[in-house]
Amino acid sequence: MRKKKVSHYSGIGGQAVLEGVMMKNKDDYAVAIRKPDGEIDVEVDVFKGTLHGKKIKEIPFIRGIFNFVDSMILGMKTINYSASFYEDEEAQETAVDKALNKISGGKAEKIMMSMVTVFSVVLAVGLFILLPYFLSSLLAQNLRNASLLAIIEGAIRIVIFLIYVVGISLMKDIHRLYQYHGAEHKCINCIEKGRPLTVHNVMRSSRIHKRCGTSFMFLVIFVSIILFFFIRVDNPVYKVLLRIALIPVIAGISYEIIRLAGRSNNILVQMISAPGMLLQRLTTKEPDESMVEVAIASVEAIFDWKAYLKDEFGYEIDESWMDDEPKPESES
Repeated sequence: MRKKKVSHYSGIGGQAVLEGVMMKNKDDYAVAIRKPDGEIDVEVDVFKGTLHGKKIKEIPFIRGIFNFVDSMILGMKTINYSASFYEDEEAQETAVDKALNKISGGKAEKIMMSMVTVFSVVLAVGLFILLPYFLSSLLAQNLRNASLLAIIEGAIRIVIFLIYVVGISLMKDIHRLYQYHGAEHKCINCIEKGRPLTVHNVMRSSRIHKRCGTSFMFLVIFVSIILFFFIRVDNPVYKVLLRIALIPVIAGISYEIIRLAGRSNNILVQMISAPGMLLQRLTTKEPDESMVEVAIASVEAIFDWKAYLKDEFGYEIDESWMDDEPKPESES
């Protein structure tokens, strides 16, 4: 019987953008966009992130906080870049744009991007952290069991998160974005399974991946439920402040879990990863071949997958069987 191919960690990751895919490998990232004329535009740049080179970014549980912030900043930057290909050329600069440019010395776009990022974080905290607490606290007068209240709060948090994920997935405008999300995952799964990065091989790869942002968000919800269950205070104001104060801790723990998931295949990691991977069936859709071509262009701009296959799986690419699954050197 043929042995199931085990995934090897590649270190690359990415995200879907408007009509394209961003891929990141260490400090290098590439954004590949299918332009309105049908051509693929590839932009390669370097993103070092916050506190680049500082040892604090290497400390477990703390590094996750900075990585989360960096991923949001880069995500907003690349989404704005992709949107620029589809902006109305006749759109005029608004009075707000002119005022911000004048005050900031031409940095209005960066300021607006920062404001949107901060607003997104505040909205997420209010929706997924504070709202479940306030809804569960309505039962406090009739329900004196603190443990049961904590469980109810956790259940409400999960329900709100699921409603959000399902609601977003039903939006027609998001469907193509989720197809590119699927193409991104398929490319990474293709090379991490030891297959040459061709359209044929990518299309038959899975669109589900353990290091996905959807899985990270589920882990954030899951970890928050556990922490809020065991760490308690009585004062309502302190309860709100505690939930906000623990957000960096939750992000740090969740990052370490998903980082482990990307490097391990043991049964415990698979069990922890299962709910998030199930949710990815909503946040990823099957791409078409033209979308896969864009994702491949993004990968190849910042990652030498042929050298990776040689180092990790022990074989060199033979162009004569690029469309077939290769056979690595047999294990002794």
